[in-house]
Order: sequence, then structure tokens, then C-alpha cells
Amino acid sequence: MKDLAGKHIVLGLSGGIACYKSAELCRLLIKAGATVQVVMTQAAEQFMTPVTMQALSQRPVYGSQWDTRAANNMAHINLTREADAVLIAPASADLIAKLAQGQTDDLLSLMCLARPAERVPLLIAPAMNREMWQHPATRRNVAQVQADGARVLGVGHGDQACGETGDGRMLEPLELQDEVIAFFQPKVLAGQHVLVTAGPTYEAIDPVRGITNLSSGKMGFAIARAAREAGAEVTLVAGPVSLPTPRGVKRIDVKSALDMLAAVTAHAPLASVFVATSAVADWRPANASASKIKKDGNGQPPELQFVENPDILATLAQSERGRSRALFCVGFAAESHDLLANAQSKRLRKGVPLLVGNIGPDTFGQDDNALLLVDESGTRELSRDSKLSLARKLVAEIAYRISTGAKP
Repeated sequence: MKDLAGKHIVLGLSGGIACYKSAELCRLLIKAGATVQVVMTQAAEQFMTPVTMQALSQRPVYGSQWDTRAANNMAHINLTREADAVLIAPASADLIAKLAQGQTDDLLSLMCLARPAERVPLLIAPAMNREMWQHPATRRNVAQVQADGARVLGVGHGDQACGETGDGRMLEPLELQDEVIAFFQPKVLAGQHVLVTAGPTYEAIDPVRGITNLSSGKMGFAIARAAREAGAEVTLVAGPVSLPTPRGVKRIDVKSALDMLAAVTAHAPLASVFVATSAVADWRPANASASKIKKDGNGQPPELQFVENPDILATLAQSERGRSRALFCVGFAAESHDLLANAQSKRLRKGVPLLVGNIGPDTFGQDDNALLLVDESGTRELSRDSKLSLARKLVAEIAYRISTGAKP
């Protein structure tokens, strides 16, 4: 996906060992469709050569405010006039202090001050030792640049080059790429709290066996990411899957349907949107064995008794908040056949305003999908696409419906 197609990013590097991550970040931004213009401070050149960044960006690297390559000798003016954003990664404590005070003794800080702030946003990825990050002066400077309109992307936690461990690491290149992509997404769910379920549930037979299904959780995780990109606060209740948590999303891991119901019920009162993507097991063993069930030699499997699991989607949709649409509930139906009929029936049975259907065997474990949206007015098909692209389209549908009460 070329999520940054048509975007021009000015990537600034200030001095710090995290400059090594900026090379990969530059590559990822270009891979996502952006063009990248690199600007480096003299301190940054002690950690990363301009030759490397020029090779990756396919553009000359600028480092001096006295650079004569520009016809008007005004690189600090020219570099940002066509930019969609300025991203400083890494942003050292020194560079952040300069931005907070409006100091301009190098090209990077001068360029930031001279950029058209109303249309060229400034994104900052700090990188420094944990003591420097926690120092009151740095906290004041970070607060000041935020008050001046910059977007501070936060820091990571972990081992640092100095040998210490703590907060202050620059975010990883993939995390920063996700942050940049999210920044440009329309904030159609700003102010909303979205609760999402994803993945299968696992119903234990004994300590080593259980009943589950083929859901990978990818669609639900994509929806959680898309909702967060759209400006929502997002809580993701995930069954047993091995997927990375989308950045900025609160994740709660569960196993069984009863676990998932408890987690969803606890968080539903604060949510305004509930998207039930998880493939919840319909039944569970009535009495799970406390020890492994052994073969007895007669060639017959043990007799299992089952009880029906609670219907999580129907429970929330038919609650007082669900019926009043204070909690806008969206259901998913993974079918093997007769998608339209089954999806329409399920929407009515669950009592949800919007039901999203798909053919499970065609999408389980895949990175793409095709969706059928079903509501009281009819149906709409979303043709096969990446799950993230479909998630963004679904988020836009949800946002329109909760803002207008109508179907687009």
C-alpha cells in the first residue's frame, strides 16, 4: 500500500546515535510512496554520512544554512515550501531546546522556524538518554514545542547506547512510519472511544486440548489501527493470536468467550462504538478436565458435553446503550455460503444497525478480504482489497453513520 503517495516529507536529523535508525526510516517512507528531502545538522553527520542519506533519498542532502546550491541562497526557505510535513528523527535534547526558544544557529532549526506553520506540520521524534529525557528542562522544552503546535511522537523504552535502560529511545522506524501515515488520515472519529474484538476464542477441553477456529485476528487488528488513525481512543480485546499491537491502541488479551465477555462488558460503558470482529466459539465443553484426558485403548474418543457460549454482540447491542445507539454496534459474520441471506438474518437476530459479512474460508489468515455491508436499507459491497484499506473504509462508514444517523 502506498499510504504516503504524493506526500513530500522533509526528514531532519540532529545529533544522536539514533541516526542509524533514520536510514531505515527514510527507506520506509519512500517505500510508502513519499518523496524525502534530508536535512542534517553537523552533529548528525558525526553519526551518519550525508552520502548514505543521499543514496537512500535519491536527493542531495542539505546541512548548511550557507549552502550555495539554491539559486537564491535561501535553503531554509525553499526546503519547506513544497513539504507536506517536517519530521525530525532523531530530535536531540539540544535541538528541542532550540525549537522551544526559537534559536536558529543551524539550517535545521532555522528551517523549522521559517516553515509555513499553518500548512507544514512539524513532527518530532525525540532521542536521548533517560536522564536527559526526564530532566525538568527537557520536559519544559517539550511542553513548549507542543504548545507551539509541534506533534511530539513520544519515545520508546529499553536499552540505550550508554548502557542504561529506560525511556528516551527514539521510536523504531516502523513505528515512526505508522505515526506519519496516521497523521495524514482524516480524523473522522476524533472524540470517540472504539471497542474492538479480534481473533478466535479458545475453549479448553483439558489443559492441553481445546476448541478454536481459523480466525487470524488480522481484520480486527486492522480495524483497531484504522480507528486509532481516525482519531479515536481504541481498546482492542484480542483472542489468542500472535499479532503486534497497533501503535496507540490499548490491548487486552483473553482466551475464552467468557473471558472476552468479561473484558468487553468492563470496557463497554466508556465506549461509543463497538466492532465485534472476533470469531467467538458458539459452544464450549461443559466441564473441562483438570488433567489431560488419556486414551483408554478402546479406540473411542471421550464423550464431551457442550454448553452454548454467551452472545457477546447481542448482549451489547440489546443493552440500554446499544438500543439507544449511544453505543453504535457493528457485527461481523464469517460465513461459508449464502453470505447475503445469512448476514441479513444475523443482523436482525443480533439487533445491530450494521452487519459486515465475509466468506471466512476466503479470508482466514489472509492479508486481504472482501466485505458486504448490510443494514436496514440494503447492502453495499466493498470489493477485495487489503484488510487495512477495507478497515479504513469501514471506519469512514461508521463515522458517517454515527454523525448523521444515515447511510452514505
